[in-house]
Amino acid sequence: MSEKPVRKIIHVDMDAFYASVEQRDDPSLRGRPVAVGYAAKRGVVAAASYEARQFGVRSAMPSTTALRQCPDLVFVPPRFDVYRAVSGQIRRIFEDYTRLIEPLSLDEAYLDVTDNLRGIATASATAKEIRARILAETALTASAGISYNKFLAKLASDHRKPNGQYVITPDIGAAFIEQLPVGRFHGVGPVTAEKMRALDIHTGADLRAQ
Repeated sequence: MSEKPVRKIIHVDMDAFYASVEQRDDPSLRGRPVAVGYAAKRGVVAAASYEARQFGVRSAMPSTTALRQCPDLVFVPPRFDVYRAVSGQIRRIFEDYTRLIEPLSLDEAYLDVTDNLRGIATASATAKEIRARILAETALTASAGISYNKFLAKLASDHRKPNGQYVITPDIGAAFIEQLPVGRFHGVGPVTAEKMRALDIHTGADLRAQ
C-alpha cells in the first residue's frame, strides 16, 4: 500500500499590499512612510508601508497615534476598486498552478500544490515561480511560506518578509513550533499573548507542556 503523499501548502502574502499599490502608482510616494486611510481625528490606518512600519505604524491604528509616531507620514485615500483588480490579476496567476485556492483576503491566500498543474517538482520552486510572475505582471512583491499544513505555511510566510520565502518541512515542524513565541501564533493577539505569559506560557513548548 503506497503512503499518502505529504501535502504541499503555499501561503502567499503580498507585501504591504495596499500601500505598495499606492507607491507603485505614484512614484513620489516611493521610499516615504505611507498610510492608506484618512488623517482625520477618527481616522484609522488601513495599511502601512514598510517605511511607516519602521516608526511603529500598523494597520488598525488610530490615525492620530500614527501621526504622533511618524510626523512625516503621508496619508493616501484607499482605492479598493484598484486593490480588487490587482487581487484578481494575482488570483489568475494562482489558477495556472492549482485549482485548490483558499483566499483569506485581497492580499493573501492558501494554495494546495500537492498536485500542481504545471508539474513543478517542489512546492518551493512553485512558490518561487509564482512570486516571480506576480512581480513581473503587477510590479509588486509577495512573500511565501511553504509547509505541509496551513498553520505552518502561514507562520513560514512571515519568516522572510518582505519579498522572500521560507520552507517548514515535516522533519523540522515540531521544533519550529516549540521555539516560537506564543505572540507569533496565528490567532493569538496581544491580549491573549499577555494572558499566556502571565501563566508562564512563552513558547510553543510551554503551550504543549500545559
